[in-house]
Amino acid sequence: MEKRFKIGVMTDSFRLPFEQALDKAVEVGAQGIQLYVVNGENVYTSFDDEKVKKFNKLLKDRNLVVSAVCGDFGGHGFQREDENEWKVPASKAVAELAVKLGSSVVTTHIGVVPHDKNSETYQIMKKACKEIGDFAASIGVTFAIETGPEKATTLRDFILDVGSKGIGVNLDPANLVMVTGDDPVQAVYTLKDFIVHTHAKDGIMKKQTDPAVIYNFFAEGGIEDMRMSDYFLEVPLGEGSVPFDAYLKALEDIGYKGFLTVERECGENPYADIKKAVDFLKSKI
Repeated sequence: MEKRFKIGVMTDSFRLPFEQALDKAVEVGAQGIQLYVVNGENVYTSFDDEKVKKFNKLLKDRNLVVSAVCGDFGGHGFQREDENEWKVPASKAVAELAVKLGSSVVTTHIGVVPHDKNSETYQIMKKACKEIGDFAASIGVTFAIETGPEKATTLRDFILDVGSKGIGVNLDPANLVMVTGDDPVQAVYTLKDFIVHTHAKDGIMKKQTDPAVIYNFFAEGGIEDMRMSDYFLEVPLGEGSVPFDAYLKALEDIGYKGFLTVERECGENPYADIKKAVDFLKSKI
């Protein structure tokens, strides 16, 4: 019987050289990988034809595919015109690389969507996402916005307002739980027309605060004296507040058949946590 979903892992989560991370992905039983390409060993600018060919062979030899390419350039997402001058063309280049690596999804954070559609920041974000989304659609790629900075209804309305076939969603249920306090199960139904990739991650909120404060802290690289652990904790899959049985049923209800990609951003033993996560998902699907 065919499984309901495919399981992926983010290679950077292993904190190992890339080829070793690929071997670990096979070892834990993943079918695909998500690749981080904005810096490091696999920065998008390092891929010439030879590297693309070698990369694809490494995947084929291990019977792996690229579930998504992570093109998150950090900072303030697409909230600032000066950053967008280079981020928009860079994002287009990442989309082109995704095609060469056999993937149709690029994931990223875009910043916090303002509630006021008439605000300058909202209009700047809308313009950038429209340009990137239209380009992505033209080459068969979906530019998937990761959930977290705003509630699912706000993100849905923003995507509808952008009006590009190349804009979708990378649903991260833990981000909704940890930062926004939104219900990840309801989020699946709210965003059902746009979900093209998901992160399998879990967490708990300890204290509610304005998500803009959290994401601005990340964007500024820790200028404010703020301990994230006072507000939320990422925890191993199955140990947090994401109701995975209901969440996976919701994904099944909307007809999602894509990847559940394990992302582990902390922890002393990433391999053990990733293995536990994959085993947990296998027991559920």
